[in-house]
Parts: sequence; structure tokens; C-alpha cells
Amino acid sequence: MAGQDTSPREEESPHERGILHVWKACGNTGIPEQLPGLGIKVVLHVALGTEHGVLLIEGGDVCSFGHFPWRPDCEASHSAVPTLEQALTGLHVISVAAGSHHSGAVTQDGAVYMWGENSYCQCAVQGQSHILTPTLVTISDPETNPPELAKTVQLACGEQHTLALSSKREVWAWGSGCQLGLVTTTFPVAKPQKLEHLAGRAVMQIACGAHHSLALVQKPWPHKKRQNSEKCHHCHQLLLTMMDKEDHVIISDSHYCPLGMALSNSDHKHSALNANNYCSPEQLPHNHVTGTGSSELPQPVQPEHSPDGVDKVELAQNPCNSEEGVPPSLQQEPSEAANNTKPRSSPYPDEEAVKAYLRKLSDNSQLDSSVKNKHPPSLPPSTTSEDTQPTSPSSVAPSTFNNLVVSCASVVGERVAATYEALSLRKVVNYYYPAQSAVAACIGSPASDGIQHKETREELVKMEECMPDKKSFSLGDIREQGAEGMCRRLSLPGLLSQVSPRLLRKAGRARIRSVSLTPTPGSEADAHLPSLQTELWSWGRGKEGQLGHGDVLPRLHPLCIKSLSSKEVVQVVAGAYHSLALTTSSQVYSWGSNTYGQLGHTESPTVMPRLIKIPEGIRVWDVAAGQGHSLFLADGESFQPSIYYSGQQVLQEARNTDRGHSCTQQPVLLSSCSKLGYVNSLFAGGQICLALSDRNVMGYIASLHELASSERRFHCKLSAVKNQILKPLLGLDNLASILGSTLSQLLQDTASKFSKLCYLIGQHTVTLNKFLHGLKDVKTLVMLEHSNIFLDTFKEYSSSVGNFLVVGGFQALAKPTVELFNRNMQTLQQLSEVTDESIHAADLLHTLFYMPIRHLHEYARVLLKLATCFEVVSKEYYKLQEVSCQCEALGLYLKKKRKEAEYTYSFWKTFPGKMTDSLRKPERRLICESSNRGLTLQHAGRFSINWFILFNDALVHAQFSTHHIFPLVTLWVEPHFEENSNLNALKITTAEEQFILTAASPQEKTKWLRAINQAVDHSLSGAQEHVNPGLGSPMRAEPPISRTATYTFYKDPRLKEATYEGRWLSGKPHGKGVLQWPDGRMYTGDFRNGLEDGYGEYIIPNKTLKKNDHYQGHWKEGKMHGHGIYKYATGEVYEGCFQDNMRHGHGLLRSGKLTSSCPSMFIGQWAQDKKMGYGVFDDITRTPAVKRPSPARRVGWSWPWTSQAPSSAHLIDQATGGTGGEKYMGMWLDDVRHGNGVVVTQFGLYYEGAFSNNKMVGYGILLSEDDTSFEGEFSDDWILNGKGILTMQNGDYFEGSFSGEWGTGIKVAGTYFKPNLYEDDREKSRVLRLGKLAVHPDEKWKAMFDECWSQLGCECAGQGDIKKAWDNIAVCLTTSRRQHKDSPDFRSRSHTQTLESLEVIPQIVGPLTLDKYETIRRYLMKACDTPLHPLGNLLETLVAVYRMTYVGVGANRRLLQQAVNEIKSYLIRIFQLVRFLFPDLPDGDSLIPGTHTGKEDSNGGKDFADHWFPVITSCGLLLPVLLPRLYPPLFTLYALDNEREEDIYWECVLRLNKQPDLSLLSFLGVQPKFIPDTVSILGEKKEVQAITKEVCYASAIESLQQISTTFTPADKLNVIQQTFEEITQEVLTMLQEDFLWSMDDLFPVFLYVVLRARIRNLGSEVHLIEDLMDPSVQHGEQGIMFTTLKACYYQIQHEKLT
Repeated sequence: MAGQDTSPREEESPHERGILHVWKACGNTGIPEQLPGLGIKVVLHVALGTEHGVLLIEGGDVCSFGHFPWRPDCEASHSAVPTLEQALTGLHVISVAAGSHHSGAVTQDGAVYMWGENSYCQCAVQGQSHILTPTLVTISDPETNPPELAKTVQLACGEQHTLALSSKREVWAWGSGCQLGLVTTTFPVAKPQKLEHLAGRAVMQIACGAHHSLALVQKPWPHKKRQNSEKCHHCHQLLLTMMDKEDHVIISDSHYCPLGMALSNSDHKHSALNANNYCSPEQLPHNHVTGTGSSELPQPVQPEHSPDGVDKVELAQNPCNSEEGVPPSLQQEPSEAANNTKPRSSPYPDEEAVKAYLRKLSDNSQLDSSVKNKHPPSLPPSTTSEDTQPTSPSSVAPSTFNNLVVSCASVVGERVAATYEALSLRKVVNYYYPAQSAVAACIGSPASDGIQHKETREELVKMEECMPDKKSFSLGDIREQGAEGMCRRLSLPGLLSQVSPRLLRKAGRARIRSVSLTPTPGSEADAHLPSLQTELWSWGRGKEGQLGHGDVLPRLHPLCIKSLSSKEVVQVVAGAYHSLALTTSSQVYSWGSNTYGQLGHTESPTVMPRLIKIPEGIRVWDVAAGQGHSLFLADGESFQPSIYYSGQQVLQEARNTDRGHSCTQQPVLLSSCSKLGYVNSLFAGGQICLALSDRNVMGYIASLHELASSERRFHCKLSAVKNQILKPLLGLDNLASILGSTLSQLLQDTASKFSKLCYLIGQHTVTLNKFLHGLKDVKTLVMLEHSNIFLDTFKEYSSSVGNFLVVGGFQALAKPTVELFNRNMQTLQQLSEVTDESIHAADLLHTLFYMPIRHLHEYARVLLKLATCFEVVSKEYYKLQEVSCQCEALGLYLKKKRKEAEYTYSFWKTFPGKMTDSLRKPERRLICESSNRGLTLQHAGRFSINWFILFNDALVHAQFSTHHIFPLVTLWVEPHFEENSNLNALKITTAEEQFILTAASPQEKTKWLRAINQAVDHSLSGAQEHVNPGLGSPMRAEPPISRTATYTFYKDPRLKEATYEGRWLSGKPHGKGVLQWPDGRMYTGDFRNGLEDGYGEYIIPNKTLKKNDHYQGHWKEGKMHGHGIYKYATGEVYEGCFQDNMRHGHGLLRSGKLTSSCPSMFIGQWAQDKKMGYGVFDDITRTPAVKRPSPARRVGWSWPWTSQAPSSAHLIDQATGGTGGEKYMGMWLDDVRHGNGVVVTQFGLYYEGAFSNNKMVGYGILLSEDDTSFEGEFSDDWILNGKGILTMQNGDYFEGSFSGEWGTGIKVAGTYFKPNLYEDDREKSRVLRLGKLAVHPDEKWKAMFDECWSQLGCECAGQGDIKKAWDNIAVCLTTSRRQHKDSPDFRSRSHTQTLESLEVIPQIVGPLTLDKYETIRRYLMKACDTPLHPLGNLLETLVAVYRMTYVGVGANRRLLQQAVNEIKSYLIRIFQLVRFLFPDLPDGDSLIPGTHTGKEDSNGGKDFADHWFPVITSCGLLLPVLLPRLYPPLFTLYALDNEREEDIYWECVLRLNKQPDLSLLSFLGVQPKFIPDTVSILGEKKEVQAITKEVCYASAIESLQQISTTFTPADKLNVIQQTFEEITQEVLTMLQEDFLWSMDDLFPVFLYVVLRARIRNLGSEVHLIEDLMDPSVQHGEQGIMFTTLKACYYQIQHEKLT
């Protein structure tokens, strides 16, 4: 709150907080006084030693007061006034600690400073007995490299040792004595060392007594693999042993574990008394020695201190020596045992030895056996351990033994079971638990002192249940050291010979599954609130029992006090020789020395933790321990804390004559401290008591204490309910059979939620206690920072209780509750705060379980009270009021939910029983119902019964014995208005039907309409039903018409039993969703009006192949429609268009199971699931000589049902990697080849002609690789049959009739011609014109273009609305972007920018200009770069089919002309699409008026003066976009077709290039004036020598070589033009004058450049330019230059060297 102007802390003066009061520990006679000399200083923390104290002052300063024996100066050795420690000034200390005669401080950066007595190196300084001023202590971790300094957060000091807790929750120790817990034998320890035995555990707090140490450790969460609980965790021996001895079975739990403790020497390693010591593997002392023959008993011990002082006689080298004071009689025991003639197999004492030892101990006044056998006083029910097995109060005694015998029945067999049946239960109890008289005899005479309460057997049982783990860790049981209880061995006579059926029924009875009443880790609260799952570990000297392990033995290493493991200890303090532990339930456990009654009870000494005897209802929240006294800070009247004291006191007259000294019997209230104000912390040390308090300013401090006190009271109430009600109920053996499985599960859930709430409140209680100890800044209140944790926990608990109530859980639980408490319901009434004794048990339980909800209003009240302490405009006020409103609103909301649950339960009691079981659900609540006939079905029969019941999750229509359930999440309601209809009608729309309901009145209609709408809205909001309670949540008039819900269809035959999860609109699936059938079919994708529409994925199981068919693609009206990919279970894959669940349009079908290539592939047009129209079929496994049946396949379809697949081009790359088979390019009909077509094979065969019924039938042309050809009739594949002409490679030919299969022998009947022999027959030479029988280019791939027109919204080419076409393009782009938003191919920023630019329609209005033309060109470039645009998709598909056709087997030189014609057809058809989008583009060749000066066209025959005009053609606009993608297969065909010419040309190039430049130029006829004398190389002129090569016209040569790096004819022509310009420029440089080229001068020079350029496939380049160049440039300047290049190519082929 510092820094806020409105904070009450700033308004108060320093005198009003951190007020220090001190008084002497003498009981009620001590008068608290303020420590002199502090002035206006604010004390934050105090630490007290034996005779001195250390104060932490606000600002980080440290002051000391008292007696300082380590300072030799007489004046400095004592100071009643706090003196500033100058050495710590400016270091900003955050905490201080004090030992007996030394002190320590921790700074903000984690550094430790020590000063004072250092005889045992307790100040971590070697070689000095006294440290006068604070000295820095270096704590470094040697395990890190380099050593890392440990940051300390807490310090604790004893008499001879010091402990430090680091920020890593590790403990460091230095000093001397076994209280260090270190693995060392060398003392003292001057350098801080880490406690290895606590490694891996999170230590929360440390404390030091004079010679012992305590550590509060967070309990580790149980691992999945739990250790065997039947064995000792350390020595791994059985805790329970059974011996079968003739007709007796002996069960014993007298397990002795010697580990975890160590005596002074090896002679006493095994002396123990009924050792049931707990140990863990990490606690094994390094000097542990096992023995076998010793039977020694432990020595009686003397108290470590006397009433008048502390005995300091110790040996530093042997700090744990405990031999002193051993009677001589005990030292003679070993020899007596050795003389015993009876052999002993056990090293432990027998019963007679123990009896003798007990008699000897009776003479010792400090260690009396009567005390050790005395039971604790009667405990209130709330002290029951939280982890004990819940039991009935009436039958709790034998529960442990019962469980023992039942669990062992399977191991021992029939005898144990039978003997258990034969035993009398009372005899077992009397044997196992000594009778009251026996207990009294063992105790002695404490009953006569007036304060000892009479203990019944039930009270003893409660004590046993309070200490369930005692037997596993204690070396001496305070109740079992008598003559009859020495060893818990039970001999059961075997009276029966068979297993009792009743026992077997008991063992096999269905028990309710055990519920952990401790919340599991990982909740949100654990990250912000402290853990309550703690363990307390202790080590050091234990002569006074201050270690709490049930014995007086020392411990060299930390050992867990198991009896406190389930108590939720949150604070621990250590006096000189006693210890105190505070639990979250405000209970205090004490153990150790009780010389002055400092333990708060009369049991002295106490070696195990016992509850202090503080008055009932007093809740302690802070404790302190001194030399011989203890202080307890508890809630007092008006929330002002009260201080209780126990220990030595000075009385006016002796009132306790039975004791030799004055002491308290139990904590007493210090009335003298009632006016100290609001005490927040207590401190004790030596004989001094000290309290820090705050004065109440503006009610702020009082409100904080009220909040904390209210929370402590609430937690105690919850703990009492859990321990006294829930645990006993859950522990009943027959509870599951009484309640049934459903109620049992609900009860477990309720108990779990209750425990979670109780745990959270406990955590909050601890946090509030720390808050009061600290700075008390309201902004750091956990409830303000994390209010959602509290609100959600209350809501969860209220929901679970409501569910239990609705199904009648409290009525069913009433009977076992009454039986459990023996009809004595007083406890239940007290916890329920009900005074009426006649109230039914079910109502009591009902009230009790709803009791926690009322605490929300308490939160609201106190937080609002806190808010009034601040200014209204402050942040604190706003936050406090907000959380207060949230708590109040949640309380009202949960009250409403309680009424709904009660109303629902009342309804179920009157509802017909047959339908109750099917309709009643725990989470279902009744809203309203029409039993009053307020709502009926329209047009219902006169005698029909229609009962409508509205629940919070469904609307139920009940008719006689049947009913229909309509889930609210898929229910829509609206007023119904129609002519001649009732005005009070409501239209109900569900997922599968609609019906009209008629209300009795307009008010009834409004009521039902509002109720249904609110119920639907709440059902849709789910857990968000209660949103922002502080500010209110406005109710919507109507729930959303579009929503997300899950529904299982039951009527629709197509969707029967299918479950849909996704978006809905007005009763129909609409939007994204998942539809799944029971048979495994599943559709995931878009829906529209209840049908699959849009993009989706469909999976169909194939039971025969045990695989799935898989479809990804587009849908329309519930059927596959549009582009998609269908992967069959057989391995086939179809990618293409669908229509009405059938393949229709352009598509690609891959068949086969090869990974790198497919045995067959078809790409082409489909119709009605069949190949229809033009298509290309590639079968890489087929050979021409083998006939195969048709590869076409008709696929059967069920009701089918995809995402983007790999591109067609990629699939074709994979498919055309093979080298075998044949390829068909032609027409199809009904899945067979029919019509004109072309076939090429891997062996170079080429056929074009007619096909019929999948065969070569009719007229056709066949060519082989060697140019042998046949033109004539065919009757089957490769079978000649009929007239024809067979032409040989040399031109000879046969003409006649042919029959036979090609390649296997042909019969010929006809005439042979040899035209070359006779000049007259030259006209008969056959010249084949290929392509005339092939499919016309415009007939190819029509389906692809039709699909593109369809995407633009046109039914046929060129007919449609342009505006609609642009809208469709925008929709296509947006939809595709959403579908592929996660694809890595579409994530690049450049691609995103391209898509965004394409969504903008180019504005082309008015006459076409050059700028507009450039805009169109850029748009087309971008559109064709992305497959998401219709034009881009078309272009990508064209590239795929082109490569499919002309790559692989299709790379046949005879297909070149068809490939060229196909590209030209593409250009024409794409240009038609472009003109449709941009109508201003001219149809055919047209000119655009230019606005800038260009070049004159001197050869075109047209005079355009000084301006040139670009010509718009399909080639010029589209070829730059299309040809680069088609260039590889096209150029390959050119290279194959010109292979012979290229070889001749290349041979000539290589030969001619061997000549030097001057020789070659002269040979080519270049005129001398064009032969350079000098050339410039890198800026330096060099003379051309006779042997110089490749230096003349170098720039022109380099320019011409670029022709191979371009793709389009226009780019190649530009390269040629640039070459001519380079030649001209070099000639101008040589001649130094203007000139005009003549072809005679130019051609030889250009020929030289062509030769030196060495273009490998120049012929292919020339033919490609010639075939595809724009006709508009053929007769221009570039046309002439191209003609020159072509002439050079042919000239080089015929050039000869002489």
C-alpha cells in the first residue's frame, strides 16, 4: 500500500504499526512494556537468544539489545536500549535470527552475516572464539562449476549450530553437534555444508533448538509406482509377520528397524524398546553397524537441563554421547543375557528383560514408565487425523485388527479366516487394547491431580486413530510398554476347519472406491498458494524427546516425524528443549521437555507430538517458544488477538502443591496483554516474551484480522465436517451396496469437491497469517489477485452437491448416517448449526452440505468493509469492491441453483416412475413443465396426453409411457404466426423435426418462450453461464440462431445413428463440422442447410481390404461436386472433378502400387464416372506385342464424401519416370478407346488412326523408329488387315493387302515400288503427313476449359456476366486462402501480397491504352503465378497434362507438330477467357496507339511516320506466361526432331572453330575493313595477331550465347537483335564513320559470330522461333535478323574447308 495516497498505512504515523512490547516469562504477572530507546522506529521482525535480542527495523537496519558476553568491553557487553549494528548499515537486511549466544542476519541479495559466540564455529569463522561485529559468511555450492553462491532466504540459530535455507529450498549447516545433520565425523564445521539427507526435497521452513533442528518439508507427491506398504521403506523387511504354529496363527507387527538413528557407540546400536522406527533409504547413517548377539536395553537418560540452568558439559568430539547416567545394573545386563541357557534367535530384548527394565525406570523421576504408558486426554472429534481410515464411532476399536486379518486371509489361508470367525469381537478388543483398569494401573496416579480426564475405550480408539503411523517410526510406544502389551503378537486358536462364509462375504463385499480427500497436485491454486502437504523432519539430540520420534535417542541425520505427516503443519518453532508445530486447523502439537508445563499439557516428558490443552474453540495462528515457556496467539473477542502462555510462572501463593515448582497445567490467557492492540507476531527466547502489534487506523487492521479470523473459523468448520462426517461415512463397508453405483460415485465426487474447497480455504488461511505477519499491503491479497480460483472452486462444489441432491442422495444417505451415529445426531446438528432436534437426518445433511456456500456472503461483507478504508477513486477500493460484488453475486447465483436442485428433486418424487430412471440425470434441472395444460401440441387428439417438460439441457415431450428428448443446444423456438392459426402458438425447430405448440394464454406463451430461450442460452454458454458476476451479465433476448452443438440423428435414414459436431443454423448443420457414422464413415468439412456443401474430407472404411477410402475435395448439396482427390483402399488415386458423387470432368487416375512410378495413369475427361472424351493413358508395363484387356475400371460408389492434394504436375513427374510401356493420346467412350488417337511406345513405334472398342480398328498410320511406315487398315492392336502402303526407310514401298501382327511377320499381297531407280516414278514417292488422324488440338482438354468457364459463372464459353465472373474470382481466392492458410506453400509474404493484389479488380474503362495494356499484362502474370486463381489453376493443369503427354514415353519426335499445335490452341482458348474478363481487348491482331517515339518499320510495308504501335496478339500477351512452363518437354521434342541436322551442324562448328580469328574471318569472306586490327580487352587495347583466337566481336558473341537462356520467341528475337547491335557498334568503332549494312557485308560477319558462339542446339532454337514467333514481327526488322540467323545455320551445315 505504500505509494498510494489513499492507503491507510500512509495516513498512520510510524507509532501505529510495528509496536514492540516485551515482558518476562512469568505467567500472568508479567506486564508488557515497550522496549525503551526505539523512538519512532518501526520493528518488522525480532529474534531472541538466551540473554539478548535482535531487531529488524524498517529500512533494513538491525539493532541488538540485552547481554553480549562475546564483547569483552564491559560497557558494550550489556545494553538495555537497542544498539544499531553499524556493520549492517546500508545492506538492507530482510530477516534476523538469534541463537543462544550468537546472532545472524540475511540481506536482500541473500547474503548471511554472523556475529557473537563462536566457540563451536557457529558463526562459520575458523579459529576465533568470539565474533564482535557482523561478518559475511560465504555459502557456495561446490557441486556447480564454477561454485555458485547460495542465496539465503531464512536463517535459524541454536546454541552451537546454525542452519540456513537457500532460495533453492536446500538446507546448509555449520557449527558443531549431531544437530547439524551432516555426513561428517569432524567437528566443529566452520564451512557451511549442504544437508544431503534433505536433497531433492523442498524445505519450507527451518528452526533450531538448543541442540536439535527442525525442518518443515513439502511432502513429495506420490509416484505412479508406489512402494510396497507392507515392507519397511528402508530395511525392506515385512512390517507384519505371521507364523503358522500347529493350530495357531501368530500375527505380529513388532518390526524393528535400526536405521534412521545412531547411538554413541557401536555397543548400543541395537538397544531399543519395541522399535517400530520409520526410516527411508536416504537416512542410513554412514557408520551404521549391524549386530546379532546383543540384547542390551537403552540407558535411562537424564534431562539435558535443570530447573535453574542449562547443563553445558559436552564433548565437542562426541556431541551425541548419551552414556552418562547409566546405572551399573544396566551395564551388567549383557553378561546376564550371555549366561541364559535358552538360545535366542532375535537380537532384541524379550518380555522379561523389558519388564525388568521398566521396574528400574520407575525409580527415575524424569523418565517414568507411568508417563510413557499414559494415554493422551480425550480429544475432541475435530482432532481426528485427516489421513486415517474413517471408522464408525461405535465400532472403531477393532477396525485396525479387522483390516489386518481380512487383508491377510488370502496369504494365511483357511486357518486365519476360520479363527477370525471364531473369536469374540469383545475379546479381541480387550486383548488388543488394554482395559481401562490396566491402563490406569500403568499410568499411576495422575488422576488424583484434578486435571486428568477419565478416558473411555472410545477415547483410546480416537487416540489410536490420531496416530496411525506411530508404529512405523517409534522406537517406544507410550501405550504398549506394559507387561501385556510388550510385543503386539496375537495368537489365534484355530477352532474351525473351514473358511467362514460370512468372512468371505465381508472380504468380497463391494466397497465404495476410496476417494483421496487430499487434492491432487497441478491445480491452478498450487501455483499461487502454499502447499499444505507437509512433513516435519527433526535431528539432533533427543534426551528430552524434543525430536518427536517416540524415544529419547539422538539422530545424526534428518528423520521424518510420521505422526505429523497428515496434520498439515504450516509453522514450526523450537524452544531450547521442546518443539511446537502449528497446523492449518489452528491446532498446536508439542513435544520435548515439559519441566515448566511449556508443552501446554500435563504429560511430562512427551517424546511424541501431542495436542496442547487449549480451551475448545480457541484458534491459534502464531506460536513462539523460549527457554522454558511457550506463547500462543489466538483469535480473541472482536477479532482482536489474544495471547496464551504456558510455562514457568510466578504466583502470589502456591496453588500447585503436588509439583515442586510453579508451572502451568495448560495454556492460560494473559489478561495483561489484552490492551496491546492488534498483535500480529509473537517471539520468545530465554526468559523473555515479545509481541509486535499494530493499532487500528480507520478500521483497516481490524478488518484484516476479521477476514483472517473468519477464514480460520470457516476452515475449522470444514475440517470438522470432513473428519467427523465425510470420512466415517465413506469408510462404511456397506455404503456402496446401500447407495448403489450412481449415488456412490456422486458422493465421492461431492466429497472430493468438498475436500478441494477445504484445502483451498486452508491454503488461504496460511496466506492470510503470513499477510498479517508482513507488510499488510492489500494489493497483495491472494483473494484479490486470484479471485477466480475461489469462485470456481465454490461453483464446482455447489454443482456437485446439487447433483447429489437431485438424485435423492441425501435421503439415501440418511439411514447409514443415523446408524453410524447410533441415532445420536447431536454432532450433525452442531455442525449444521440447526437447533431443532426433530429435523430429519436427510434435511440435516442437506443443510450441512450447503453450509459452505453461505461463506461467500461473509467474503462480500468483509471485503466491502475493507474497501471503506480507502478513497473511492483508489485502485484498492475498486478492486475490493469488485471482488466483493463477485462474491455476493456468486452467493446469490448459487442460492438460485440450490433452489433449482430442490425444485427438481421435488418434481422427480411426483414424476411417473417408469420414465424417471431414463430421464433423471444428476446434472439435469427442471425449469418448468406443462402439467397444468398450459402448453399443448397443436392439433393433438382429444384424448391424447402431451406433457412438455423443460429441463436445463433438453425439452421432453412425454406421451403416456413414451417420451421424446430434444436437446436444447439443437432447439430453436420462435412465435408462430400464420393465417387461421392460434395467436399463442410457438414453433419448435429441432435437428430432425418441427412442431407447433399452443399456449393456454398470451402470458403462458410469453412465459414458455422466455423460459426456453433462456434455457437454450444457458445450455449453449455451458461453464460460462455465470460471467462477470460483479458487473452483472445481461440476458440476451434470444439465443444465437447460429451455434456450435453435437447431435446424434435417429430418424433421418441417411444420417441414422450418425453424430454431428459443429456449427448449426436454424436446425440444420451449417458451417464447419464433423459427421461420423457408427460403421466408421466420417466427414469433416463444410455444411450448408444440413448437407455437405463446400470443402470437406470423407473417410469410408473398406472392410474387405481393412483399409479406408479417402476423399478430399469439394461438395455440393450432400454430394461430391467440384475438384477433389479420392484415394482408394486398392491404392488407386483419382484427382480431378466430381459431379453427383461421380468422376465427371477433367481428372487424373493413377493405378498401381509402385512407389516411384505408377504402372498406369490416365488423365483426361470423365463423364458419369467413365472415361469420356479426350484423354491420355500411360501404361508403363505394357509392350506392343502383348495384348491386354482394357485398363479402364468402373469404380463402385457408396454415398461418398476432401483438402488440397499434390499438384497434377508433381504426380505426373512421378508417373512418367518409367521407361517402359506405351502411351495413348486420343478419344474415349464408356471407359474404352474409341475414335481417333495416337499411340507411342517405348520402342519408338508411332500409330495414329481410328480406335473402336479399345482396339486399333480402321484406317491408320504406323511408323517405326527407323522411319519404316504403314498406312492402311488395322483390325486390332498392331495387327494389319486390309489394304495399305508399306514404305521402307529408303523410300521403297509396297502397295497391296497386308495381314499379320507388326513385328512378328506380315503377309503381303501387292506391288513393290522403288522410285529412286526410275525417274518416272518419283511422283509416287510417299510423303506422310502426320497428325491428320490425330485429335484436333481444339478438341483436347475441353473439360479443363469448361471447368474454368464454370468457375467464372458461365454456362458455356464467352456467355456470362462479367461482374459475376469477377465476384466468383474473389470468392474463389478467399475460399482457397482459408482452406490453405496452414500450407507452407502459401505462407510466404510475397505470395500473400500477390493474393491481396489479385482481390482488387483492375479498372479498365474506356479506350485501351498502353498503360491499361500494361495493367492487364501485370494482372495476368500474377493470376497465373498462383493456383488459387481460376486462370492460375487452369494454367497449372495445362502444364500438368502437357508434361503428362510429352514426357517419358511421349517424348517422341513425331509428336512435335502436335505439341506445337497444342500450345497454339492453348493460347487461343486462354485469350478468349482473358478477353471475357477484359472486354476492351481487341479480338485478334490490333494496334495500340503509342505515346512515345519508337523505331521505324522500314520493311513492314506500312508507314506509321515517327511512331510505332504495339500489336496485341494472344502470342504476345500469353506466351511469356505459358511457354516457360512448357519449355522443357517442348524443346526436348525439337531436339529429337532435329537430331540429325544438329549433329552435322555441330561437327562443322567444331571444325571451323579450330582456326584463329583472322583466318576464320578471311575464310568466311569478311571484307578487310570489317576485320579489326586491335581489340579492347578489359580496357586495354591489344593488336590482333595471326594466332589470336576468340577476341574479335567478343561482345556480340557473348550476347548471342544468351539465346539458350531464354524461353519465348520474343525474348530470343531480342537476343538476336542485341547481337546485331553489338556487331554494328564494334564496326562503327573501327570505321569511325557512319555506314549502312548490306547483306553481303553483314552475313559473313554474323556467320563468324554464330560460329564462335557455339550454340549446341541452334537448329532447335531456330525451329522453335519459326513455329511460335508472333506473326506481326515476321516481316519487320527482327524477322529479317531471324532470317539471317536461320541462313547462317543452314550455311554452316554445308560449309566446306578447302
